[in-house]
Amino acid sequence: MARNIQSLERAAAMLRLLAGGERRLGLSDIASSLGLAKGTAHGILRTLQQEGFVEQDTASGRYQLGAELLRLGTTYLDVHELRARALVWTDDLARSSGESVYLGVLHQQGVLIVHHVFRPDDSRQVLEIGAMQPLHSTALGKVLSAYDPVAHSEVLEADRKPFTDRTVCEPEAFEHLLDLTRARGYAADVEETWTGVASVAAPIHDRRRMPVGAVGITGAVERVCRDGELRPELIAAVRDCARAVSRDLGAGRF
Repeated sequence: MARNIQSLERAAAMLRLLAGGERRLGLSDIASSLGLAKGTAHGILRTLQQEGFVEQDTASGRYQLGAELLRLGTTYLDVHELRARALVWTDDLARSSGESVYLGVLHQQGVLIVHHVFRPDDSRQVLEIGAMQPLHSTALGKVLSAYDPVAHSEVLEADRKPFTDRTVCEPEAFEHLLDLTRARGYAADVEETWTGVASVAAPIHDRRRMPVGAVGITGAVERVCRDGELRPELIAAVRDCARAVSRDLGAGRF
């Protein structure tokens, strides 16, 4: 019988420890929990960190699971399944809101539009399935950046250029927007990407409660906003749609 490789067993145990305990653990905690010498534990952590499986908080020195491990863990909900689960709910959202509905996923430091429901009127519209949207300025992108650690890392590394004078580009202000998005459960884009256009989006989760996409509506500012604020009934409709798709993917109640 082939012998197990001890270093791999220790690395696996370390990842399970980080996944099951507190959000961040110090070197001493990790070493003592696994019965390892500090030097041995540090060597394994350093290797895992280099591969992106572990991240170290610069302020506290503590360790947590890294974005690359989360990417492997969520790779990849089949886009066809996501679209199939969302079809009925996005059609209902377009009818109830009177606006265009978009379903987006993270792709190459941007948002890939995988489903688009036209605004239910007789206006001329262009199908945008396959189009890319920026992460930092759109409502879909901000939702993904707020809830998906991989998207968060990518948006911070990307060139966050201004599209209008409302686009938030500075790191501190942008992080505040993401905090606000997580607190409210939705993201807004009021003329941050396109002048005269407003959007609102909410996250979609799978059965593991991992973010797998975002759904949102987009329309003219005068329709989506009232007195300079997003219309509450539209926010509620988008969030209800996101919850419904998430439930169909097995996420349960949020």
